Amino acid sequence: MKLDVNALRYLSKDDFRVLTACEMGMPQHEIVPAELVDRIAGLKHGGTYKVLRNLLKNKLVHHDCKKYDGFRLTYLGYDFLAIKTLVNRGVFASVGRQIGVGKESDIFEVATEDGTVLAMKLHRLGRTSFRAVKSKRDYLAHRRSFNWLYLSRLAALKEFAFMKALGDHGFPVPTAVDCNRHCVIMSLVPGYPLVQIRELQNPDDVFDKILGLVIRLAEHGLIHCDFNEFNIMIDDDETVTMIDFPQMVSVSHRNAQMYVAYSNS
Repeated sequence: MKLDVNALRYLSKDDFRVLTACEMGMPQHEIVPAELVDRIAGLKHGGTYKVLRNLLKNKLVHHDCKKYDGFRLTYLGYDFLAIKTLVNRGVFASVGRQIGVGKESDIFEVATEDGTVLAMKLHRLGRTSFRAVKSKRDYLAHRRSFNWLYLSRLAALKEFAFMKALGDHGFPVPTAVDCNRHCVIMSLVPGYPLVQIRELQNPDDVFDKILGLVIRLAEHGLIHCDFNEFNIMIDDDETVTMIDFPQMVSVSHRNAQMYVAYSNS
């Protein structure tokens, strides 16, 4: 589902109230009963059901009546809740073009009130199978059931925490700005992914920088787990920046040797 932020301006307080009610019911229900949504939202005179029809029309919720009449948030609905919260905090004021898409995330430019351009990463676990996602994330190892929105939120929180910690310790990573739900706001990294670069002026120097990062991470007790040409940014001066950390684990992890081999293959 394409993110159309223009639709945000047409959503009312009641719309967001019902979206939030759906979100609040989802930890206990895969499909939130319509009566529960109505009770949490607390709108008068059956207003919840009118709002739900509008949200359904705009694909912000999904309707399911196989077992009972109920709803769940879609990723688009979750996007709008996160964006609304971050805009209200003053983190950014507008959303621009999409600048990246991957198996597990979408990345957009956003701008602050003073025109500073940042990057907004929306985690979207679920484009691959749960088994594939679970195998690469140790914090999901013991989960038998799952909700993709919740897992995306966990991934965002973990990435934000690692980005902040790595930045505080002098690693070349984007500056962590804020995080809400499955959305991470960070500084915009200049340059291009290494996979898109056909020729380097000083390939040996770049290789040494990349290898040095792997060693520094290990010295700090960490393994990136997905350190490849898609997650290394190179600018015009061939400065290296490391991105994408939700899969990072400790060197003491039981599968550490396997992760090192995978990350550096």
